[in-house]
Amino acid sequence: MSDAKFMAMEPSNASFDGLIGNGVRYLIPTFQRDYSWDIEQWEELWADIKGLPEEKFHYMGYVVLQRKPEDNTFEVIDGQQRLITLSLIVLAALRKIADLVQSGQDIEANQEYIRVNRDKYIGFKHPVTLAVKSKLTLNRNNAPYFKNLCAQLEPANHRFMSKTNKLLREAFRYFLAQDMGETGEEIAQTLYDVARGMMFTKIVVEDDVNAYKVFETLNARGVQLSTPDLLKNFIFSMVAKNDSVLPEQLDELDERWSAIVTNLGESSFTDFVRYHHNVQYPLLTKKKLFSTIKKQIHTSEKAMAYLDSLSDMAPVYSALLKPMEEKAWWVNQASDYVPALRYLEALALFNIRQPLVVLLAAFKRFEVNEFVKLVQYLYVLSIRYNVVCHLSPNEQETVYNQMAIKLFNGEYQRASHVKNDSNGFRRLYPKDEVFKTAFEFHRMPSRQSPKKIRFLLAELENQLGNGVSEDKMVLEHVCPYHPEQGWHDYFGEGATDVYDRLGNMVLLEKDDLKRADFSTKKQAYRDSSLALAAKVAEFEDWNAASVNHYQSWLAEQALQTWRVD
Repeated sequence: MSDAKFMAMEPSNASFDGLIGNGVRYLIPTFQRDYSWDIEQWEELWADIKGLPEEKFHYMGYVVLQRKPEDNTFEVIDGQQRLITLSLIVLAALRKIADLVQSGQDIEANQEYIRVNRDKYIGFKHPVTLAVKSKLTLNRNNAPYFKNLCAQLEPANHRFMSKTNKLLREAFRYFLAQDMGETGEEIAQTLYDVARGMMFTKIVVEDDVNAYKVFETLNARGVQLSTPDLLKNFIFSMVAKNDSVLPEQLDELDERWSAIVTNLGESSFTDFVRYHHNVQYPLLTKKKLFSTIKKQIHTSEKAMAYLDSLSDMAPVYSALLKPMEEKAWWVNQASDYVPALRYLEALALFNIRQPLVVLLAAFKRFEVNEFVKLVQYLYVLSIRYNVVCHLSPNEQETVYNQMAIKLFNGEYQRASHVKNDSNGFRRLYPKDEVFKTAFEFHRMPSRQSPKKIRFLLAELENQLGNGVSEDKMVLEHVCPYHPEQGWHDYFGEGATDVYDRLGNMVLLEKDDLKRADFSTKKQAYRDSSLALAAKVAEFEDWNAASVNHYQSWLAEQALQTWRVD
């Protein structure tokens, strides 16, 4: 499906003036995130504005809009932080001109500058109440403060002001302090240049399901739009349908939601929501996630239950994803979880996330000792399946989803039930001969992945009885990574083909050998207490046949190191 099918119209480029300097009104959804830009973003934006005289244009990125039933009204799905900040620049400019009027400078012309630019970019004043009917309506937490700022051109300074409204106030003050010109005409010219120079790509979607598809499509291309906001808008709007839900309760839910997003980070949030779904329902891709959630959550009660479940599971997901960072969390649950952290850290090191859906379900169903056993089983499977054999992640994800559902439904009561399931764990587990063959010729780019290689070799050392930590070891290439002519002559054909073979690597405690000849290295290997180095020291010569022989021996050790019987 082409991206255009998600949209009400083709994407188009528009300046800030083209977006807001007409009869169109923009609504930021009630439960959209609060204004959050601070000095870093303000300074960066103002630096871009100062470059406009030379550059003429500055690209502000995407703004995603959803058309509302009302004429010329759009909901801002993404881009609100930029639109609000540019509006604050307009308000600061208007205040500067108003100050000129107060000082008696060119009163009639400056009053006209204020009227024209207010009507064009902010909204018009009611002739009796003087309230401003804004072109940009903010969310429930920011709307009253922003509306007052639009009317008074003076930031309110309430005693118990929220953090987000303090940011609105400070942003206004920041831009008020910037140089926009000395006269009303000069300030109006600055405003004119900003409004026409700040360029967006405008995307209009028909509904929030298609907005989600646009978000995920653009995010996959590296354009980070805020998927959490879109889901939040839907969930909170469902909660708010219950008239008995008080504003204080919504505030509490808002804080819980913010805690989830902050803890996980926006880049991990959608993955978490997907794993949360796949723990108990058939496997979904990201693109079908939002529409499926909308079908499942159709009452206020279901929305509340969903929020409770997300809040309950988010800390577990974060701890699985970042085990050592969250070590205190694990210990707080029970100190007996600590042995699992080594295996979880290995999954994180190799960026293997597929098992997390199983572990999310297991954490809620298993006793601590059974959970730790399962983590170890899945770690071994991951080394065999993902790291060494490079088998299909799609099949793995499907099977893990089925395993998670069985865990969630109570069909697995113990870790052994998981590992012995012929249609689950055993279906994925590479047989010994497959794993050994793959290991015998396994390569890893040692310049890009030294920590991963040190981890694997340290695990082999530990299996052979040496309690070593990969963090205290250095990676040694027997035939140097960049062999000099002497090594080329000694090694023979293939000297430059083995530097990424595990069969050409050992661990050492010190990085002293560099490009020493093999005789010198052998003596150092003999003197070492490390098993892999000692094995290499048994070879008379070091050549392609030696590398193959040593890596075949490593593969035999690997069978015992990564094994689930």
